[in-house]
Amino acid sequence: MFVLELTYTAPVERVDALMREHIAWLDEGYAAGVFIASGRKNPRDGGVILAVGEDRAAIERIAAADPFAEHGVCAYRITEFIATRTVPGLAPYEQQLP
Repeated sequence: MFVLELTYTAPVERVDALMREHIAWLDEGYAAGVFIASGRKNPRDGGVILAVGEDRAAIERIAAADPFAEHGVCAYRITEFIATRTVPGLAPYEQQLP
């Protein structure tokens, strides 16, 4: 599992100008079963996406295809973790330690 933390690197007006494209990109990630939660940070200086996948390189490619990243209005920090415990609704995503 991965936490994708977005930090805006441009004024929020430039971010907002790309929001429709970003949401369409998010929709693709949800439809593909990669994204399971997302939202803005508070204060509004970026966002967070919770993603699932076995391959960090694939997650990095997905993040690079975000219109926010393509247009240079955000930077990504990707943290991989092993989800050994979850709430019942996320039980399908639980993982075993190696």
